[in-house]
Amino acid sequence: VQLQASGGGLVQAGGSLRLSCAASGNIVSIDRMAWYRQRPGNQRELVAMVTNGGGTNYADPVKGRFTISSDNTKNTVFLQMDSLKPEDTAVYYCNSRLRRRGFTMVFEYWGQGTLVTVSS
Repeated sequence: VQLQASGGGLVQAGGSLRLSCAASGNIVSIDRMAWYRQRPGNQRELVAMVTNGGGTNYADPVKGRFTISSDNTKNTVFLQMDSLKPEDTAVYYCNSRLRRRGFTMVFEYWGQGTLVTVSS
């Protein structure tokens, strides 16, 4: 199973970026997909998550500015980031909890990370 993230880059404060992450491989179903970020000098933190039922949850600093969505037919999750601030600068990681064919347990996977830089 692989998670391939894309969409990071450099943007000015107030701008927008859209991140994508596609899960591929021996996947039966996905329980949830999420985005985490790690800002310089900080621990990795949850940004937003979406469940297979469509429920979403956001970290307080991004509520009202970021929107997470998913395309379950393509095992893909998106993060639309609007009104970006310099403090959103971080490496963003895609995360998935999923079930693989032949196993009953839930597996957790991470993408490779994509850098988002917001200039002031």
